[in-house]
Amino acid sequence: MQRLDEELAKLVEREREGKRRLRFMKRDLRALVEAVKAAEEFKPSQHAKRVVFAKYDIIGSPRDQLLTAIFYDVMKRVGVLDKIIRDVTGVPTPLILDPWLRAALRVAVDLLVFHKLSRSSKRLLRWIVADFISSKTHPYVGMYYWQVFEKIESYKPKARSEVELLEYKYLLPAWFIEKMQKLLGREEAEELFKAYNRRPLLSIRVNTLKASVEEVVRELEREGKKPIVSKRVPTVVKFEGPYNFDKSRLFKEGKIIIQEEASALASILLDPKPGETVVDLCAAPGGKTTHMAELMKNKGTIYAFDIDAARLKRMKMLLKRMGITIVKIYQEDAREAPKILGKNFADKVMVDAPCTSTGTIAKNPELRWRIQPDKLGEIVDLQKSILEAGVKLLKPGGRLLYCTCSVFVEEGEEVVKWILNKYPRMKLVELKGPYEPSRWLPGTMRAWPHKHDTIGFFYALLEKKA
Repeated sequence: MQRLDEELAKLVEREREGKRRLRFMKRDLRALVEAVKAAEEFKPSQHAKRVVFAKYDIIGSPRDQLLTAIFYDVMKRVGVLDKIIRDVTGVPTPLILDPWLRAALRVAVDLLVFHKLSRSSKRLLRWIVADFISSKTHPYVGMYYWQVFEKIESYKPKARSEVELLEYKYLLPAWFIEKMQKLLGREEAEELFKAYNRRPLLSIRVNTLKASVEEVVRELEREGKKPIVSKRVPTVVKFEGPYNFDKSRLFKEGKIIIQEEASALASILLDPKPGETVVDLCAAPGGKTTHMAELMKNKGTIYAFDIDAARLKRMKMLLKRMGITIVKIYQEDAREAPKILGKNFADKVMVDAPCTSTGTIAKNPELRWRIQPDKLGEIVDLQKSILEAGVKLLKPGGRLLYCTCSVFVEEGEEVVKWILNKYPRMKLVELKGPYEPSRWLPGTMRAWPHKHDTIGFFYALLEKKA
């Protein structure tokens, strides 16, 4: 135990070394606490941060880059921060605390344990934050935060096991570390963990109905960015953030959409043609739907199913902004689509199934702590039922793409093996690139964060025999 604590102390000290002493203003700390609280209520966390930072006039200001970095630092440490909060407060879980108090403690622990603060900033962190959360909830809550502050300030992290030491090192839950080590081996798993903790470039897809890649690149260069055009998906452009999409002419005019390279490849693999009938079974908020419409030259019909009203509202706004007119939206359970549209109906079917999203951890840093391993079986059952609906919708000779942004074999290869066994008329169409062939099911493909500099993604292209 002493050895583990010593190693952890060195790990934390190495992280603090070389960091400049941070200085904060009152507004900074209020915005950070409110953004961290909002991230529990709105998903994804990037959206919560943008809403709160816009409220405090931080977006695009000189403080934006620093506060964005601290926000994401808190998000990716949430599980570790909560361990420390349990130690200093004695509560069994921070989830029973007042939401404002929980957010304030997470910010305070992150800044005091893993960063260096100026003396004046420490004073603000104690007094201003206590006053701020008192005004938002109850004076006793602020008083409690003020009292526990000194315990946080003097706290020394402890590691109770080897895997808990790795939790601090890679900021990932113990069960996930052990699962990926078993799947990939210790060395490759470590490379994946490192990739999860690198801040990814922003990734956008060009709407070819309204703009060319060259036009978008020139505009981004005029804005001071250094855009890189993807070699795997030539309509995807990457550049370093932050970027204020709300004030971007390209974004407001529907010339670009936020989408990762690996996600954008899915529509290209399915390859919908102008005039075809396409069904997108898990469509909102519309990234793949709009891409398929572009590939179809806005000719044909896409039937888009989703049950999430808020995401469908965003999707409708996106379709309007991007000038897409061939999409018919159904706020219905995707599993009901064959009853609504009929069997043997579609030329192409997209099944981007709900999943654990473990491939997107670098992009959505707090996700690593939200995944519940005991819920994996329920998710897989849902994936199978949606995929089965897609098979029923498909015409003989038609093609279906099954994909997930998960690194778990249970959600990818195992689901596809199940459908092939249940429906002998379905066959795999071999995928030969641009990513890596799956080691667990030949003919399918995987993108990996540590190998391809994008989110983790699984793809299987299926065809119904005529």
